[in-house]
Amino acid sequence: MDDESAPRTITDLAALKAFAHPRRQHIIQHLTEQGPATSAMLARALDMNTGATSYHLRELARHGFVEEVSVEGAHGRERWWGASRQDLRFPLRSEQDPATRAVMDEMTGYTLSRDIAAYQEAARAMDPSDPWADAFPFSRGSITVTPEELTQFFEEYIGLLKRYQRPPEEAPPEARVILTHFLGYPAPAQTEDGEGEGGSEGR
Repeated sequence: MDDESAPRTITDLAALKAFAHPRRQHIIQHLTEQGPATSAMLARALDMNTGATSYHLRELARHGFVEEVSVEGAHGRERWWGASRQDLRFPLRSEQDPATRAVMDEMTGYTLSRDIAAYQEAARAMDPSDPWADAFPFSRGSITVTPEELTQFFEEYIGLLKRYQRPPEEAPPEARVILTHFLGYPAPAQTEDGEGEGGSEGR
Protein backbone atom coordinates (compact mmCIF):
# COMPACT_ATOMS: atom_id res chain seq x y z
CA MET A 1 0.00 0.00 0.00
CA ASP A 2 1.20 3.50 -0.75
CA ASP A 3 2.22 5.61 2.20
CA GLU A 4 0.60 8.98 1.60
CA SER A 5 2.63 11.52 3.57
CA ALA A 6 0.66 14.58 2.46
CA PRO A 7 -2.66 15.05 4.29
CA ARG A 8 -5.80 14.39 2.27
CA THR A 9 -8.78 16.55 3.18
CA ILE A 10 -12.12 14.95 2.29
CA THR A 11 -13.97 17.86 0.70
CA ASP A 12 -16.25 15.92 -1.66
CA LEU A 13 -19.59 15.26 0.04
CA ALA A 14 -20.10 11.93 -1.74
CA ALA A 15 -16.68 10.73 -0.56
CA LEU A 16 -17.40 11.93 2.97
CA LYS A 17 -20.72 10.06 3.04
CA ALA A 18 -19.01 6.92 1.74
CA PHE A 19 -16.40 7.16 4.47
CA ALA A 20 -18.82 8.02 7.28
CA HIS A 21 -21.18 5.08 6.72
CA PRO A 22 -21.14 3.05 9.99
CA ARG A 23 -20.59 -0.33 8.33
CA ARG A 24 -17.80 1.08 6.20
CA GLN A 25 -16.22 2.52 9.32
CA HIS A 26 -16.26 -1.01 10.73
CA ILE A 27 -14.60 -2.33 7.58
CA ILE A 28 -11.87 0.32 7.59
CA GLN A 29 -11.18 -0.20 11.28
CA HIS A 30 -10.98 -3.98 10.86
CA LEU A 31 -8.56 -3.67 7.94
CA THR A 32 -6.48 -1.17 9.90
CA GLU A 33 -6.33 -3.32 13.03
CA GLN A 34 -6.18 -6.82 11.54
CA GLY A 35 -4.58 -6.24 8.15
CA PRO A 36 -5.76 -7.22 4.64
CA ALA A 37 -8.83 -9.42 4.25
CA THR A 38 -11.21 -10.74 1.62
CA SER A 39 -14.87 -9.78 1.51
CA ALA A 40 -15.75 -13.24 2.86
CA MET A 41 -13.38 -12.80 5.81
CA LEU A 42 -14.86 -9.39 6.56
CA ALA A 43 -18.38 -10.77 6.34
CA ARG A 44 -17.60 -13.41 8.96
CA ALA A 45 -15.76 -10.99 11.25
CA LEU A 46 -18.39 -8.23 11.06
CA ASP A 47 -21.51 -10.39 10.90
CA MET A 48 -22.46 -9.22 7.41
CA ASN A 49 -23.13 -11.08 4.16
CA THR A 50 -20.50 -11.18 1.45
CA GLY A 51 -22.69 -9.25 -0.97
CA ALA A 52 -22.83 -6.35 1.47
CA THR A 53 -19.12 -6.36 2.24
CA SER A 54 -18.27 -6.53 -1.47
CA TYR A 55 -20.53 -3.55 -2.17
CA HIS A 56 -19.11 -1.49 0.69
CA LEU A 57 -15.55 -2.34 -0.35
CA ARG A 58 -16.23 -1.19 -3.91
CA GLU A 59 -17.65 2.10 -2.64
CA LEU A 60 -14.69 2.65 -0.34
CA ALA A 61 -12.26 1.78 -3.13
CA ARG A 62 -14.02 4.17 -5.51
CA HIS A 63 -13.11 7.02 -3.17
CA GLY A 64 -9.62 5.76 -2.37
CA PHE A 65 -10.16 4.62 1.23
CA VAL A 66 -9.32 0.95 0.58
CA GLU A 67 -7.39 -0.74 -2.19
CA GLU A 68 -6.69 -4.19 -3.55
CA VAL A 69 -3.44 -5.66 -2.26
CA SER A 70 -1.26 -8.64 -3.07
CA VAL A 71 -1.11 -11.24 -0.32
CA GLU A 72 1.32 -14.13 -0.26
CA GLY A 73 -0.52 -17.41 -0.40
CA ALA A 74 -3.72 -16.00 -1.89
CA HIS A 75 -5.76 -18.59 -3.77
CA GLY A 76 -7.06 -18.30 -7.31
CA ARG A 77 -9.19 -15.23 -7.95
CA GLU A 78 -9.38 -14.12 -4.31
CA ARG A 79 -9.46 -10.34 -3.95
CA TRP A 80 -7.70 -9.06 -0.88
CA TRP A 81 -8.32 -5.56 0.43
CA GLY A 82 -6.33 -3.28 2.67
CA ALA A 83 -6.95 0.14 4.17
CA SER A 84 -5.15 2.88 2.27
CA ARG A 85 -2.43 4.46 4.39
CA GLN A 86 -3.36 8.12 4.36
CA ASP A 87 -3.37 11.11 6.67
CA LEU A 88 -7.09 11.79 6.31
CA ARG A 89 -8.43 15.19 7.32
CA PHE A 90 -11.89 16.74 7.32
CA PRO A 91 -12.95 20.28 6.40
CA LEU A 92 -12.62 22.78 9.23
CA ARG A 93 -15.87 23.52 11.02
CA SER A 94 -15.89 27.06 9.64
CA GLU A 95 -15.56 25.68 6.09
CA GLN A 96 -18.38 23.13 6.29
CA ASP A 97 -21.67 23.73 4.53
CA PRO A 98 -24.85 22.51 6.27
CA ALA A 99 -24.86 19.17 4.44
CA THR A 100 -21.22 18.47 5.31
CA ARG A 101 -21.77 19.55 8.90
CA ALA A 102 -24.71 17.16 9.25
CA VAL A 103 -22.61 14.21 8.03
CA MET A 104 -19.70 15.20 10.27
CA ASP A 105 -21.88 15.59 13.36
CA GLU A 106 -23.49 12.18 12.83
CA MET A 107 -20.15 10.48 12.22
CA THR A 108 -18.48 12.18 15.19
CA GLY A 109 -21.26 11.18 17.56
CA TYR A 110 -21.21 7.60 16.32
CA THR A 111 -17.46 7.13 16.38
CA LEU A 112 -16.98 8.75 19.78
CA SER A 113 -19.57 6.57 21.47
CA ARG A 114 -18.26 3.45 19.71
CA ASP A 115 -14.63 4.17 20.58
CA ILE A 116 -15.40 4.77 24.25
CA ALA A 117 -17.43 1.57 24.43
CA ALA A 118 -14.64 -0.37 22.70
CA TYR A 119 -12.04 1.02 25.13
CA GLN A 120 -14.11 -0.01 28.15
CA GLU A 121 -14.87 -3.44 26.71
CA ALA A 122 -11.20 -4.11 25.93
CA ALA A 123 -10.15 -3.05 29.43
CA ARG A 124 -12.74 -5.29 31.09
CA ALA A 125 -11.80 -8.25 28.91
CA MET A 126 -8.05 -7.95 29.52
CA ASP A 127 -6.53 -10.57 31.83
CA PRO A 128 -4.58 -8.74 34.58
CA SER A 129 -1.72 -11.21 34.11
CA ASP A 130 -1.42 -10.40 30.42
CA PRO A 131 1.76 -8.47 29.50
CA TRP A 132 -0.50 -5.89 27.83
CA ALA A 133 -2.72 -5.40 30.90
CA ASP A 134 -1.28 -1.93 31.53
CA ALA A 135 -1.59 -0.82 27.90
CA PHE A 136 -4.57 1.44 28.55
CA PRO A 137 -3.10 4.91 29.06
CA PHE A 138 -5.67 7.61 29.74
CA SER A 139 -5.14 11.30 30.32
CA ARG A 140 -7.26 14.38 30.79
CA GLY A 141 -5.69 17.79 30.75
CA SER A 142 -5.90 21.33 29.45
CA ILE A 143 -3.68 23.74 27.59
CA THR A 144 -3.90 27.52 27.18
CA VAL A 145 -3.29 28.36 23.53
CA THR A 146 -4.31 30.55 20.63
CA PRO A 147 -6.11 29.01 17.63
CA GLU A 148 -2.81 29.03 15.76
CA GLU A 149 -0.99 27.31 18.62
CA LEU A 150 -3.73 24.69 18.85
CA THR A 151 -3.23 23.91 15.15
CA GLN A 152 0.50 23.54 15.77
CA PHE A 153 -0.17 21.30 18.79
CA PHE A 154 -2.39 19.05 16.70
CA GLU A 155 0.19 18.78 13.90
CA GLU A 156 2.84 17.84 16.45
CA TYR A 157 0.52 15.13 17.76
CA ILE A 158 -0.03 13.80 14.22
CA GLY A 159 3.72 13.87 13.68
CA LEU A 160 4.21 11.77 16.82
CA LEU A 161 1.67 9.23 15.57
CA LYS A 162 3.45 9.00 12.23
CA ARG A 163 6.72 8.18 13.98
CA TYR A 164 5.19 4.94 15.23
CA GLN A 165 2.93 4.07 12.30
CA ARG A 166 4.80 1.34 10.48
CA PRO A 167 3.96 -1.80 8.52
CA PRO A 168 3.86 -5.03 10.55
CA GLU A 169 6.99 -6.31 8.83
CA GLU A 170 8.95 -3.31 10.15
CA ALA A 171 7.72 -3.59 13.74
CA PRO A 172 9.29 -5.69 16.53
CA PRO A 173 7.74 -9.15 16.91
CA GLU A 174 6.10 -8.22 20.22
CA ALA A 175 4.47 -5.05 18.83
CA ARG A 176 0.68 -4.72 18.64
CA VAL A 177 -1.67 -2.23 17.02
CA ILE A 178 -2.68 0.36 19.60
CA LEU A 179 -5.77 2.46 18.93
CA THR A 180 -5.43 6.13 19.84
CA HIS A 181 -7.87 8.99 20.11
CA PHE A 182 -7.33 12.74 20.27
CA LEU A 183 -10.11 15.12 21.30
CA GLY A 184 -9.90 18.81 22.02
CA TYR A 185 -12.49 21.53 22.52
CA PRO A 186 -12.68 25.00 24.10
CA ALA A 187 -13.72 25.20 27.74
CA PRO A 188 -16.94 27.18 28.32
CA ALA A 189 -16.33 30.92 28.44
CA GLN A 190 -16.54 32.53 31.87
CA THR A 191 -19.22 35.12 32.64
CA GLU A 192 -18.63 38.13 34.88
CA ASP A 193 -19.88 36.20 37.93
CA GLY A 194 -17.36 33.46 37.24
CA GLU A 195 -19.89 30.86 36.07
CA GLY A 196 -19.45 29.04 32.80
CA GLU A 197 -21.87 29.99 30.07
CA GLY A 198 -24.48 27.39 29.20
CA GLY A 199 -23.97 25.91 25.75
CA SER A 200 -27.35 25.99 24.06
CA GLU A 201 -26.12 27.31 20.74
CA GLY A 202 -25.62 24.67 18.06
CA ARG A 203 -22.12 24.60 16.57
